[in-house]
Amino acid sequence: PSVSIALPLSVGVESECELLDFELEDQNITCSDIKDKLNGSLIEGMLVTDVYEDGQKLKYLKYLRCEIDLIYDQGIPDNAADAIRLLFQRTELWMDKKGKNGKNGIVSQNIIPMIRELSVLNQNEHTLRMNAVICCQEPSLNPAQLSAAVVKYLPQYTPDEVKCCRKEILDANLQLFR
Repeated sequence: PSVSIALPLSVGVESECELLDFELEDQNITCSDIKDKLNGSLIEGMLVTDVYEDGQKLKYLKYLRCEIDLIYDQGIPDNAADAIRLLFQRTELWMDKKGKNGKNGIVSQNIIPMIRELSVLNQNEHTLRMNAVICCQEPSLNPAQLSAAVVKYLPQYTPDEVKCCRKEILDANLQLFR
């Protein structure tokens, strides 16, 4: 079989949507049977929710929807949500990242053009949630860079803990990638 996992996750990022692209040749098996066989073989906590034929090519992946929880042990600091919203309304927000495949040292990039949508909401007295739609290919933005921008540019609002979760993978029309 030819197998490809789209957009492998960074360490510490959880996901509710992973794509496994594969081809089976000379196999007469239904999508339902594939789903059942995969679910019978996976570790606890992992679940195949859908199997479909003739999906889009992986090169058409464009965006991902993610949640980044900023957790403050002593409670959310005053004005944190407003300050973070304003931070991401800038026209430029430069962040450093490793060059492709760890080569070429550190590359500085403006992450603002890679953010399609971003909101900041209070979840409870200890957690701010950033909901974002960001580019995931050509160019790509790691969701963890959003919380790293808060730490870099608004150190007074540095959270005690950060949780990142990929929620959906989308095409250029912001439709679920299939």
